[in-house]
Amino acid sequence: MQHFLETSKLKYVVFGILIFAFSASTSSWYYATTRELVITYSIRATLQIAMAFIILELLVPYLLNKGKQMAFIGAITITLLGFYVVCTLIYMNYFEPTYPVTYANYVKRFSDASFLGRLTNVNEFVFKSLYLLYPTILLSVLKLYVEKQRLLKLNEQKKTAELVALKNQLNPHFLFNTLNNLYALTLKKSDDAPKVIQKLSEILDYILYRCNEPYVLLNKEIELIENYLSLEKIRYADRVNISFSKNVTGKEKVAPLLLLTFVENAFKHGVTNEMKQARIDINIAKKDEQLLFTVENTKPINAKPLVQKESIGLKNIKKQLELLYPKAYDLIIENSKNSFSANLKLAVV
Repeated sequence: MQHFLETSKLKYVVFGILIFAFSASTSSWYYATTRELVITYSIRATLQIAMAFIILELLVPYLLNKGKQMAFIGAITITLLGFYVVCTLIYMNYFEPTYPVTYANYVKRFSDASFLGRLTNVNEFVFKSLYLLYPTILLSVLKLYVEKQRLLKLNEQKKTAELVALKNQLNPHFLFNTLNNLYALTLKKSDDAPKVIQKLSEILDYILYRCNEPYVLLNKEIELIENYLSLEKIRYADRVNISFSKNVTGKEKVAPLLLLTFVENAFKHGVTNEMKQARIDINIAKKDEQLLFTVENTKPINAKPLVQKESIGLKNIKKQLELLYPKAYDLIIENSKNSFSANLKLAVV
């Protein structure tokens, strides 16, 4: 239906029939015979739809849409005058002599009923123009509505494409880090390697098959984070002290892989280069209608001053937040000499 309204010129025929049916059915009491009623409104509907076609298919695309406003105004004026002349001729040469009883009172409205007298009657010109224009106005409103729906659909498709692109950047980044962990363990011939493979299998299963919706249950994301933490604990052993507190039901919904990036970031900048013991504190809670997620990590004492440049992960996170939580999130990053923290507030979905 939408495609038909956007492209088919037959919409003018269909709309003309509807205009005829509505107008004729509401005015049948005024005419002496059905034949007179049908002929009258057939002519009127034809003029109305002809005007709508000229304006919407010729004047708007070739003048108004190309920035030729003055030419458009001039063309509209000429069109209205032309149709008024045609209407006047039809009334004087057909309606009035053919159906004199019906149009007797109409003729009395003119102080000068001659052709020239009628053409110079401003009130009649305005009345006739508005009558002829109302299908044009209705079709314009309908066209604007269809265009708005099309733009909304395109915007939704664009948003989906952007999210897919962001996930395609995020997933390889995560997998690369995890495979590096496994590689380090296999070099050491660690007995923990089978456990890492199991956890990695669970993580891959989730990422590839179970998080393709815009929002997922929070308990699934918590399980993903716990699996990730298990892998990192095996890798770093006593070099990291991890605290993960949860005060949620788990039934809340959140964008997939959103929270994990903050945890990855904490390990990347807080643990990788720490020779002693690092600390990572993770907290997730629900307060009123908001999810509160905080990740804080210590920074290596001898760490080089960070260049003011965001990681790919954090850039992606901010883009996802803008797409999925427009004006419904608050992210505060605190980067001090000894610690780094990310505090995220999300509206509950």
